[in-house]
Amino acid sequence: MSRVLVFGGTSEGRRLAEALEAGRVPALVCVATEYGESLLPAGQYVEAAAGRLDQEAMEELLRREPFRQVVDATHPYAAVVSQNLKAACAACGVPYLRLLRQETPAGEDCVAVGSVEEAVQYLAGTQGTVLLTTGSKELAKYTALPDWRQRLVARVLSTGESVDFCRSLGFEGKNLIAMQGPFSEELNLALLRQVGARYLVTKESGLAGGFPEKLRAARRAGAQVVLVRRPVQEEGYTFSQVLEQLGLEASETGTAEKAPRSLAVVGVGMGSRASLTGEAEEAFRQADAILAAGRVLPMLEAFGKPMGQAYRSEQVRAYVREHPECRNLAVGVSGDVGFYSGAKKMLEELPDWRVRLVPGVSSPVYFCARLGIPWEDVALISLHGRQANLPAAVRNHRRVFTLAGGKDCSAGDICRQLRAYGLGHVQVTVGQNLSYPEERIQAGSPEELEQRQWDGLQVLLIENPEAEDTPAVPWLPDEAFLRGKAPMTKEEIREVALCKLRLTQRAVAWDVGAGTGSVSVEMARAAASGTVYAVEKKPEALALLRENRRRLGVPNLTVVAGTAPEALEELPAPTHVFLGGTSGNFREILEVVLRKNPRARVVATAVTLETLSEITEWLAEHPAADLDVAQITVAKARILGHYHLMTGGNPVVVFSFTGDGQTSAK
Repeated sequence: MSRVLVFGGTSEGRRLAEALEAGRVPALVCVATEYGESLLPAGQYVEAAAGRLDQEAMEELLRREPFRQVVDATHPYAAVVSQNLKAACAACGVPYLRLLRQETPAGEDCVAVGSVEEAVQYLAGTQGTVLLTTGSKELAKYTALPDWRQRLVARVLSTGESVDFCRSLGFEGKNLIAMQGPFSEELNLALLRQVGARYLVTKESGLAGGFPEKLRAARRAGAQVVLVRRPVQEEGYTFSQVLEQLGLEASETGTAEKAPRSLAVVGVGMGSRASLTGEAEEAFRQADAILAAGRVLPMLEAFGKPMGQAYRSEQVRAYVREHPECRNLAVGVSGDVGFYSGAKKMLEELPDWRVRLVPGVSSPVYFCARLGIPWEDVALISLHGRQANLPAAVRNHRRVFTLAGGKDCSAGDICRQLRAYGLGHVQVTVGQNLSYPEERIQAGSPEELEQRQWDGLQVLLIENPEAEDTPAVPWLPDEAFLRGKAPMTKEEIREVALCKLRLTQRAVAWDVGAGTGSVSVEMARAAASGTVYAVEKKPEALALLRENRRRLGVPNLTVVAGTAPEALEELPAPTHVFLGGTSGNFREILEVVLRKNPRARVVATAVTLETLSEITEWLAEHPAADLDVAQITVAKARILGHYHLMTGGNPVVVFSFTGDGQTSAK
């Protein structure tokens, strides 16, 4: 029987080698380095060979032995290797299979570039420490940055060859981290914080390359992700499809990471055994092993199964690698699988597993039942390990349920926040350690409850009898704002500008030249799950901004003191930008905006002829496909004796457009 030839060096290549060995399929696996060779399984059917081959050497290998199939399991960024291998197979008439790595959606908050050279070009216009996780092969290109020794920290494989190469370039000491992955989200987060990284450069390496963990860690650390996209969109086959092509069954490969027959993610309710449903009990009885967080494990010991402390997808995979005999797992998660549990991530990150969700009793259902009220009209949010605009939810709903967030976000902290944003009149009921013997439920005003000591697990039901109906359009009148002597975009112009801005719920918006913050506040109310940055340089206006932020209850509004464009460099990439006052720096401000996000939505207003000229000159150099220009003149009635006299205001020109992905300063 002729052998299969595999070009590997990736986790998929190692899994395929294990499958071939277990399936007793003779194969030769080629990898670039001795380190890669050391990771392959030892056995009698799979032979390993280390060394880099060009197209000529590949053709020589294919002519020397009649391989029945070639599988390309190289890294998705090793485009040249794949091109050479494909050409060599065509020249020698050997079937070629490309094993594809599954892509992971990156999100709109990433700065996407087409190459390392483009990443360097982008970083040249920034400041702050950069953590590089793109490997050592192209590390030399980053030394083009003038201040790279002060800014760059490279994380590379811990092989002697890799470290020696990095040191030859000048990366050593604090500039070099040599570690072997995979890296968890927490380890990525710790490294980002340790080096003080403001930027993370990575490739879209998929689930196997730990890309989701890096992405989540960067978001938690507040680091901007610079994503080097895959060089080409390839055609090929999934891992299971390649196994079928080679005559192997995915469930019979014997690989160390093979999926169990079933994975049940089970909602265990509040924490006491009494809150388990019958379906949940049956799932645990049928399991070969039970996994859960440390707090949940004690209630499941009675099932008498092997147990492990694991509740994240990477922890579940690690457990299976260590216990290949376990083919039927049950993972217990607090409450219900559909309410801020780990089930969502498991479904996303374990696509090759057969996952079954077993619902449980959720904390809002249990708590409302204990209070004797229906939960059908309750707005549900969580402050546990995440951010949410609680004041906006309370302002717009008669009842809001939230999970408390632990440190610095206990029931007392939440009550203090409610009072700070003008919601001291609401009624709060706190539930602590629900379903446990030490369960405690207390009700009162925010002022009463914030003084008490809170520990353990907490949930809150907040009732606001004065809740507003959520507005369909912006609606705050000018009289709602403290103004002083600071400039303010008037109500009619403000509402037109906001409609043109097309805000989304999770927008990252800038208001440059914010003045009193009338636009900023309405942006923050409209994008209740997003963040608004109000940039202002005048001390009096800054004081008004902060007071309007507090009085009108928008904690998702961040006041930034400084002059644009300098003050913008520290901000995250915007999705939406309003330019109400640029002090003659329109061109420089747009350069920063479109460098950070070439597809940002921009609205600018002009009252003076000088501003109008400045904007039109810039647009003449940077045409936008969806440019809209509207001149608005508003006349307001004023009382004169027994009559109402219409008095016109200054005409205002409103410009709106969206970056085309290529627009930048020229």
